[in-house]
Amino acid sequence: MSAAVIGLTLFAAVLHATWNAALRSGVDRLWFVTVMSFATTLAAIPFALLLPLPATQSWMYLGVSAVLQVVYSIFLAHAYRYGELGQVYPIVRGSVPLMVSVGGFLLAGQRLSRPALFGVTLICLGIMSLAFGRARAGAKSVVLALATALFVASYVTADGVGVRFAGNAQSYAAWIFLIYGALLPLAFLLLRRGITVDPRSPETLKAMAGGFISFLSYGAITAALALGKVGPISALRETSIVFSALLARMVLGEALTRRRILVCIAVTLGAVCIGYAS
Repeated sequence: MSAAVIGLTLFAAVLHATWNAALRSGVDRLWFVTVMSFATTLAAIPFALLLPLPATQSWMYLGVSAVLQVVYSIFLAHAYRYGELGQVYPIVRGSVPLMVSVGGFLLAGQRLSRPALFGVTLICLGIMSLAFGRARAGAKSVVLALATALFVASYVTADGVGVRFAGNAQSYAAWIFLIYGALLPLAFLLLRRGITVDPRSPETLKAMAGGFISFLSYGAITAALALGKVGPISALRETSIVFSALLARMVLGEALTRRRILVCIAVTLGAVCIGYAS
């Protein structure tokens, strides 16, 4: 894995943890993530207009990814309704790497070296351990988080294949956000039958900021996927748990226990294994 891929992936991890913390702090998470989609759509329009269209072969993957991300957003919003950031986020992100690695192997024939597989396993075990113990998450939030992880793994796998056909990673990401930005508000209207947005409200401004951060995060990880293997990149992005743990403590007032610190170390070691072995 090159330095550019590692840098892009870690940058995406920081941003991903940041917008998740913002979403968890929202009063109505489904409304929040929907307003976020307004910002991502606005950010994507210039790229879609200025960049060449993604190649025809990529449109099937692009469409599937956008739909999966709508479902993922809905499940994530509901998961945060029943669990803390420090509980839901580890389950979601900890379940993804192995799912993506299996998907990458089945769909793209990508293989991982033994050290990389060890790194993936170390990250998964470390992050998943945060979900258990005395302060473990409730059953409902665990089920929702696992379902969310399945949709994340599915769209990341689709992107890993589609972006290689697209010819331009940035254009691919822009068009996903345009389709996603049209579908998520529609889904919200079907679920809630109406949406009210006050442009001057602090909650609206926070949601819009979260959307722009999400756009940057997705653009960075899409660019990384265009340059490297799906499994190792997805696993390395799970270092976002380190940043989410800090944000959960500083922004949301959640506990930063000894176990969580040890898990952060395990995640970092796993990321090093993947970075050097891939």
